[in-house]
Amino acid sequence: MEQTRRPDARYQIGAGKVEELVSLVKDTGANKVIFDNALRMVQKYNLAKATKVEVIDRFQLILEIFAYRATTTEAQLQIQLATLKNELKHAREKVRLSKGSEQPGFMGLGVYEADIYRDAIKLQVQTILKKLATIRTKRVLQRERRTEMGFLSIALAGYTSAGKSTLFNALTEAETRVDRSLFTTLSTTTRMIEFSNRTFLLTDTVGFIDRLPISLIEAFHSTLEETIYSDLIILVLDLEESVELIEKKNSVCQDTINRLGASSIPQITVLNKIDRLNSEEIQQKLDFLKDKIQNPILISAKKHTNLDMLKSQIVRMLENYVQGSFSVPLIGETMQFISWVHEKAEVKEQEFLDDHVRVKFEVDPQIAEQIKRKVEKLNGKYAKSINGQ
Repeated sequence: MEQTRRPDARYQIGAGKVEELVSLVKDTGANKVIFDNALRMVQKYNLAKATKVEVIDRFQLILEIFAYRATTTEAQLQIQLATLKNELKHAREKVRLSKGSEQPGFMGLGVYEADIYRDAIKLQVQTILKKLATIRTKRVLQRERRTEMGFLSIALAGYTSAGKSTLFNALTEAETRVDRSLFTTLSTTTRMIEFSNRTFLLTDTVGFIDRLPISLIEAFHSTLEETIYSDLIILVLDLEESVELIEKKNSVCQDTINRLGASSIPQITVLNKIDRLNSEEIQQKLDFLKDKIQNPILISAKKHTNLDMLKSQIVRMLENYVQGSFSVPLIGETMQFISWVHEKAEVKEQEFLDDHVRVKFEVDPQIAEQIKRKVEKLNGKYAKSINGQ
């Protein structure tokens, strides 16, 4: 049902539309009414009173889907936090309305005073924040550990249902849940992948959505920040959709990435599901989108089409690897150091001479600095070049 008019203070829609809605609920046997736009608490109350069923808006719908999809402790806590913060904003009005007469969605609050109800919510919010802080600390420690080990990280991002989890499974040979429904992934999953003699960490992140409320972005910030700390973002778009919709979803994704503070991170745009289109359709859509997206690659995550092309592009995008060489004297600590270099870097050449050893290697710049310090500590000589120059 649609109506173009100035929002009605009591119902959001006009009185005539309310009568239509009441009839529609009765005729269909509906048990819930969902508005795409935001509703004030009094409007939900009046609509529930008229229709005799619960009335929710888009924000509550997203929360309900998130709650249904949340499987990890962190995701469940984040949903509870977003729900409680939303409840806190409307607590006083909700208590007042519930004292009049009980309506669907306003049950069980009659015994509460507004201040008592608000204080109870605040206490729950503080408890959840403490639990999330503990989880966040563990996540930061894990990220620091990965950095110390010299792994480059790649984040899979994109609009919900674009095929991120399918691509994640294809690249990692994992079995992350895949579903065409919204928000199948609500917590990050990270796996190690290896190709081109390099090791990367690949993270599957929460799907973006148009007009995602800022409070939900804030609630999921600790999860979404895996995108911020990545070295490369692979943005997944569904090529089966219309070019107008693809362009719109790409814009939504870019806006969300900007809001997260990750706009400076290099991107590859994966146009997924080419197995569902013929070559002419693919080319037409690519021609339309090529100036609107960054570094496009056509793939089918389901059929594993062009994954080698994607991997090659990943390597090219992350070619800031340092190529270096060093020589150190053969003393007591040298062999232990050489073993450590083999663990941390890709050793290209190694030559043992009478009184020293020479090594050429390729590695992440942070690990290169560690190698340099250790070489100097062993009274050796160190040289480096960027991209082989």
